[in-house]
Amino acid sequence: MKPTHLLFMVALSMGSLTVYAQWQWVDKDGRKVFSDRAPPPDVAEKSILKRPSGAAATAPPLSADAAPAPSEAAAQGASGTAAPVAPKDAGVDKALEAKKKQAADAEAAKRKADEERLAKAKIESCARAKQAKATLDSGIRISRTAANGEREVLDDAARATELKTVQAAMEANCK
Repeated sequence: MKPTHLLFMVALSMGSLTVYAQWQWVDKDGRKVFSDRAPPPDVAEKSILKRPSGAAATAPPLSADAAPAPSEAAAQGASGTAAPVAPKDAGVDKALEAKKKQAADAEAAKRKADEERLAKAKIESCARAKQAKATLDSGIRISRTAANGEREVLDDAARATELKTVQAAMEANCK
């Protein structure tokens, strides 16, 4: 084998060593994860066990947005060095922002519907309490069915107890 071929083979093998660069970290379930990509952002710095050589210890992990575009990759491959890259839009994902806004709007609509339902229930409860108070104040005989199925007429003490209950319901619901 010629020395130039040997030198060429050594150069190729040195260039391919970067292909074997791997990340190693412990995930939230305690399992070791091996990957050729950086861990997700939710992995703590202390959980990263191994980095590829040349990866900064405090460098943020690469995301799909940070990957070079095909034209940039072609420029990098042709010249051997990275082409200067214009800064991208400060990491704002319009689709994610739209989903967040939609979720917030849905939550606000749900909260408003719950408040309206509660207000309607209070109005109905207030109307029933006012009607019961008017009946109790009228002085007519009031009877109710007991647990054993017999009809019983309210005496003055039971009427006073019912009136206190109705007054409490009115104070709570008629504002």
